[in-house]
Amino acid sequence: MSASLKANEPSMEEILASIRRIIADDTGGEAPPAAAPEPEPEPPAAVVEDDSDVLDLATVAKPEPAPADDIEFREIEEPLLVLPKMPEPEPEPEPEPVFVPPPPPVQARAVPPPPAESLLSSETNSAVASQFDALGSAILAQNARTLDDLVKDMLRPMLKSWLDQNLPSLVERLVRAEIERVSKGSRG
Repeated sequence: MSASLKANEPSMEEILASIRRIIADDTGGEAPPAAAPEPEPEPPAAVVEDDSDVLDLATVAKPEPAPADDIEFREIEEPLLVLPKMPEPEPEPEPEPVFVPPPPPVQARAVPPPPAESLLSSETNSAVASQFDALGSAILAQNARTLDDLVKDMLRPMLKSWLDQNLPSLVERLVRAEIERVSKGSRG
């Protein structure tokens, strides 16, 4: 089978000629003249006939000539091209500040007239509304306390009262249950 594959494969000279044609087409010039085909070197005596389809590049490759150490450098006496200095762009002027009017002062809400059959008189209704407005402005003025803080402060006394009433009996019941569990575990 390897003999029939080798019969269809191009020879080394044909491959090199094809490469030269491609290079010539790319450069637009003529292909370099083909070197006289060199006879293929004899395979070394150690090569076994079964490896006939393996190409040993060490036997086919030709050593490249070393580059010459005699490189000439010539000095250029012409001045380099100097570009003229571009003027720096002027900085953009700062935008003028935009006047933002201050927020209007907090005013008391206008109390709507009470319905015809209201439980509160208009004087009582306005007094209550003014007190709520004062509370709202005080909260807005401080702005340090949040609703969470207010709720915590309101719940703290209620929680303290509940703990004072229920915590001793709760702890006593849990400790008794734990003692019973431990004592039953050491017996069994």
